[in-house]
Amino acid sequence: MNYQSDVLAKIAADSKVLHGKRAFILGIANENSIAYGCARVFRQLGAELAVTYLNEKARRFVEPLARDLGATIFAPCDVAKKGELEAVFEEIRKVWGSLDIALHSIAFAPKEDLQGRLIDSSDEGFKTAMDISCHSFVRMARLAEPLMSNGGTLLAMSYHGANKVVPNYNLMGPVKAALESVVRYLAYELGEKQIRVHAVSPGPLKTRAASGLKDFDVLLTEALERAPIGELVDIDDVGLTAAYLTTPFARRLTGTTTYVDGGLSVMA
Repeated sequence: MNYQSDVLAKIAADSKVLHGKRAFILGIANENSIAYGCARVFRQLGAELAVTYLNEKARRFVEPLARDLGATIFAPCDVAKKGELEAVFEEIRKVWGSLDIALHSIAFAPKEDLQGRLIDSSDEGFKTAMDISCHSFVRMARLAEPLMSNGGTLLAMSYHGANKVVPNYNLMGPVKAALESVVRYLAYELGEKQIRVHAVSPGPLKTRAASGLKDFDVLLTEALERAPIGELVDIDDVGLTAAYLTTPFARRLTGTTTYVDGGLSVMA
């Protein structure tokens, strides 16, 4: 058993703080996905899960993970396809009738726009990146709101490139900045309903989405060298932080962006 599974095993033994909670997970692509790390921790803490997969090509990678997680709901969801996100939430309404947690961990930009200069990005590429990576979180929140009649937590995944220039992050920098602003405004609008909204900002991670960034290995090496803790984070670290934000321990927190990066973001 490795260090990460040791930590999760101890958490499972010591706490079921999310027992009875229902969590929607958007964004699992494979076992290296941030969304999977979050789902795994949520499940260890007692939550019941609804898991989605992008399309039939992705299903063969996600279905075994959903099975291992004991997901109650397993459904396709491509937010770029009209009606698919709505269909998942209709299934949640029918099966559960309520929802406590909704996690958004998806981002996309066309490769030519992502790997080129921001100034050269196309109209359509920018719109696509903003729609899938940012506005879909707004749509998710709108669908989740009526199911969170007793309050709940909405979570989105960001990155340090939203606030500081990270070479080669390019188009996604402004998109993630918009996402963090959306988090703050949704926190304001939904606060009276006891729905809390957060962005989680992990350090560089070897995920499928990150592989599209130019010179990503350089980012990983620099993170390892510069982070005060001297270690890279993993998907379980992100999951543990996300889980904390959903618990009563964080009941007076909302609208925040929480860094999970070994302290990398504080370095000049």
